Formats: sequence, C-alpha cells, structure tokens
Amino acid sequence: MMKCYDCMEEGKDTEATCVCITCGKGLCSGHIKELELPVSVGQPPHVERLPNGLPRIMCHYCFNQTIEDGFD
Repeated sequence: MMKCYDCMEEGKDTEATCVCITCGKGLCSGHIKELELPVSVGQPPHVERLPNGLPRIMCHYCFNQTIEDGFD
C-alpha cells in the first residue's frame, strides 16, 4: 500500500487514502485540502453554473502555492 508522504516526513506510518492532483504524492485524510472546482454548462450568452462542483484534492504545500480564487 502507498503511505502518506507528509506522515513519513513526520515519522509516522499512515496509509494514503488519496493523491494530490498537482504533485501526485500520496496523502492520508489528515493532510489534504479539498477544493471544489465550479462547473458551468451551456453556450454564451446562456451559461449556467451547476450547483455542485467537482472536488479536487491537494496537499497543503500545493494548496498554499495555488491561488484559491483561481478555482472560482
């Protein structure tokens, strides 16, 4: 099984439950940041944003290097 990269740096042995979409390192549920990517449908001028976006999982490092407003 894949181990959480951030836990390994802290000296822990934890199973990874997901992968960062940016850098690809394995992460446990305690080391993730979840962003919701908005989804729009239609063609201009009739574009509509769907009520539920797509979840995106990132590690804390990549999240801190990304402008959160870029997902809105």
